[in-house]
This record gives sequence, structure tokens and C-alpha cells, in this order.
Amino acid sequence: MISVQQLARRQQRIEELCSASLRALTGDRDLHYRGHRLHHAGKPIPVHVPHLRLADDSLDFVAYRGVADATALRLLHSDPKLHRSLCPEDPIARLIFELLEQLRVESLVPSDMPGMARNIEQRFSEWTDDFHNSRLTEGIIGRLAYAVALICWSRINAKPLADETGDLIETTRGRLVPVIGHALAGLRRTRQDQAAFAEHALEIARVTASMVQQARDELGGNEEQKDDDNPPPFSLMLDFDEEEEEGFTTALSGDSKAFSEADQQYRIFTNAYDSEVYAGEAVREAQLEEFRARLDRGLQDVGVNVRRLGRIFAAQLSEPERDGWSFGEEEGYIDGRRLAQLVSSPTERRLFRLEQYKPHTNCVVSFLIDCSGSMKTYSFPLAMTLDLLTRSLDMAGVTTEILGFTTGAWNGGRAQQDWLRQGRPHHPGRLNEVRYLIFKEAAQQWRRTRRNIGALLRFDLYREGIDGEAVDWACARLLGRDETRRILVVVSDGCPMDTATNLANDKFYLDNHLKNVVARHERQGTIEIRGLGVGLDLSPFYSNSLAVDLARPLDNELFFEISQLITGHLRQR
Repeated sequence: MISVQQLARRQQRIEELCSASLRALTGDRDLHYRGHRLHHAGKPIPVHVPHLRLADDSLDFVAYRGVADATALRLLHSDPKLHRSLCPEDPIARLIFELLEQLRVESLVPSDMPGMARNIEQRFSEWTDDFHNSRLTEGIIGRLAYAVALICWSRINAKPLADETGDLIETTRGRLVPVIGHALAGLRRTRQDQAAFAEHALEIARVTASMVQQARDELGGNEEQKDDDNPPPFSLMLDFDEEEEEGFTTALSGDSKAFSEADQQYRIFTNAYDSEVYAGEAVREAQLEEFRARLDRGLQDVGVNVRRLGRIFAAQLSEPERDGWSFGEEEGYIDGRRLAQLVSSPTERRLFRLEQYKPHTNCVVSFLIDCSGSMKTYSFPLAMTLDLLTRSLDMAGVTTEILGFTTGAWNGGRAQQDWLRQGRPHHPGRLNEVRYLIFKEAAQQWRRTRRNIGALLRFDLYREGIDGEAVDWACARLLGRDETRRILVVVSDGCPMDTATNLANDKFYLDNHLKNVVARHERQGTIEIRGLGVGLDLSPFYSNSLAVDLARPLDNELFFEISQLITGHLRQR
């Protein structure tokens, strides 16, 4: 049976391959998938075409490849500003117009790319099959939408429909073609010109919307599709009531009005109560010893090969460093000190020297732990995971530190009280006391600080989480290090959450700030940021992320996955 983690890994691998294909086809290196959606420079690209939408749990690589190829053609051959200016307001007319514009660009596949044409055609064919199998074509409205899509596809691509499909829509086609015949004829002729094509597409969209409305009026209260915010046929043809597979939930995020109105400038109402503490000092000595003993007992039952993990880190995080010369070689640079041997022994070949290199790990890895209330559930397996990772990285000669972030109080604390006393000014920004925790400093070895890792088991450290500021704090610490390669691993099980801040601003205020911070550091390129999601897909926030299930026993496979995330070799598996 395939585990949840394996399914998530396969999903990520598919998205990475499709991202690479999109970047190669378009020449745009800012394209990437995040949270099952295509993004450009950190911003999601909207998809309004039904056959380019896949279920979040889809693992069909061929379908993904078809969507990626079709999307690449849309980016290459469609002017988004012109398209937006021509879009009709009627929802059904707009969806028809969106569909026709997508079919137009899909017909422009270069002749030397037959594989792309095959991928795109197969994806469209699968979508029409799914639409038909959903039984939506049994209704008047569904059959009309289905017929328009197939008739236009056939005309634009100059390809006949399958006999079975043609028979299914024959009656509807007989009603449609006499009305849209002129516009239909112009689709293929003008497919190279977006503006000219749009005239015919708009006419078809208008007629179709009118016929749909007429059919709905005739059905009246007996209409089998339910009205909601989306047009009935199109909203349902994306929903085939498939049984959902088990998988990791993707972190929920959205747009913050408060953050946008402030020109994406993050606000802090007051930082007077912020603090930075050593976690080991926040726990009584006897309790810290007890926590460490619990960890040691738990680690005895974990069958993880730490030495092997250390060798993996050493191999993947090290760089060659010059280490003198190797003499007596048969090729390389001539060694002047051995030329006398050539005179005395003309057949002597070991007259050369070569530069000698040895692996050297000039790298620091910082773990930033989300110490919000929900993480208490995973505190024990998380502490064991960090202990094993830190120990193996130390074996590889990699500098490590373990940090955490939480708040000094629930529901705003003293910061919120100050805000209330000042009359509740509008959009105050962050409204809580930030508290940063240091479990292990980079300058300390694991052996000297192993006891402090046990402080992760102290439940009253866990409150709320303000992730964006914590990432900035951890990055600032890394920038103060001399190592040439700096890696930050953020470990979290959810979105940023602070009740007081969300209520005074909006629920996505902290989310948007986190995205802004991560995107800024990724652009600067001085620090590599990874997201390790505990039971949650963090890809909406981190372009390099991995979701893991810490409720399962810790094993070598899990740690190999995490090691590949840390080293940046995750996609090579």
C-alpha cells in the first residue's frame, strides 16, 4: 500500500517535471507549481478553462503534462490584457469565450512537436469523456455545453469527431450550427490573430449563453442542476464526485485586504514586549533532565542509521577544497624536480603532479520550529527527528542551530491591551508579544546542547505563531555566519495564526506577510529556505517543501526524504 508521504512525493515530482517543461517551452524561469497551482514569480496564474483543471489529488502524469503543454501555449500565444478587455460579463458567455481562446492557442502547436500535440489532444479527450460519464449530457443544458465544446474543437483543429460522439450531439448540433455557422467558419481561418478570432468567439459565446438561458427558462423549477455562484453546467462538469484519495491537506491561504491597502508594508503595533530566550533556561533543571531521558528512551526504539545519514549529508553538502599536490603521477603538470629522472631513465613516466582536493562542508543548517499550540501533538516525534538530524549533520561537519518561535501570550497579551487603550486604531498590524526560542546555537556542538532539545517537550512554550517575522529573524542570524552556504528549514503544521492580529486586520494578513518574506529571501538568493510540513503541504508558502507524517514510526525512508529536502536534491529522486 502506498503511504501518504509517497503519494505526496509523487505529486511533488510530477509538478517539478511539469514546471521544468513549462520553463523550457516558454523561456520564463519564474514559472513553478506551488500548492497544485501554477505560479509566476510567486503569484498564482488563474485558470478559467475547465479541461485544464485537475483534481488536487490527481497523480496522472500524462494529464499533468497535457495541462502543462496547453498552458505553455496559452502563455506564448495569448495576450492577457487583450483577452481581459474582450471578456463578456455574462458568466456562461465568459466561460465559452475562455474555452474558445484556449482551443485557439492549442491549435498552434509547432509541427515539429508531435508529442505536445498528442498530450494536449489526449487531455481534451479525457475531459470530454469525464464530462459525458458524469451524466451531465443527459440534461438539455449539459448537452448544449458539451456540444459547443466539441463542435468548436473539431472546427478549429480541422479534425472529425468520433462516430459515437457525433451521434450523441447530432440533435444539438442541428440546432446550433445554423445559428453559429458564420462564426464557426471563421474560427480556424482567424486562429493566428487573437483579436479577429475573438469576434467569432464572442458571437458563439453570446448565442450559447442565450440558448442556455432559454433552456433554463423552459426547465423552470424542474431544472436538475442547482444554481449557485457558478454557472451550473460548468461548475458541475468539473465535479465528477470522485472518491478522494488519502493525502496531505494543502495549507489554506488567500489575499489580505489589509496587507494590500498598506502597499504590502507589514506593520507592528508595538515590539516593546518581544523577547528572545534560551529554551533550556525556561525549563527547570530537573524537568529538563527528565525530558532528555524520555527522548533517549524513545530514540532507542528508532531504527534510523545515523551514520549513513551523516554520509549522505557529507556527500551532498560538501564542496571540493584544494589540499596540496599529488606527486609521481603519469599525467598532469610537469614536476620540475623529477626531470633528472627522465635523463637517467627515458622510459620513466611518473614525472607529473596533480592538484589534490578533499571534500569540505562549508555550510550551516538552521531549523526554525513553529511552536504554536497545535504542534504540541507532535512535540515528541519532532524532538527525536531534530535530535537525529542534528547529530547526523554534526557528523558531516555541518554547522547546525535549532530555533523556535511562539508568542508571549494568548490573544494578544500586553500588545493588544495597549491597542485597546489607544482607541483601537484601524489595521494596527501585528498585535501580540513575539517570543523567539533558542534550543541550540550554531556555535555549539550537539553533545553540549543535546539536553536543551528536550525543552521541546515543555507544553507551555506552545502558544500562537507569527511565521513571517520568525523567518526574518532566523535569516538575520544566518547572514551573520561565515559559512558560504546557508539553509533554513521551517518546520510547521499550519498557517501563521495569531487571533488578535487576525481579528484586528483580516485572517490572511500574517499569511501574506509570510509569503512576502519568503519571496524576498528567495529572490536575494543568499539563503535557501525549505518548508517541512508536519501533516500539511506548505507549498503555498515555500517553493521547496515536503510534507511528512510524524504520526507514523520514524524510519530511514522518512529521514532520507528529509535529507533530500535539506540538501536540495529532492527532485533527483
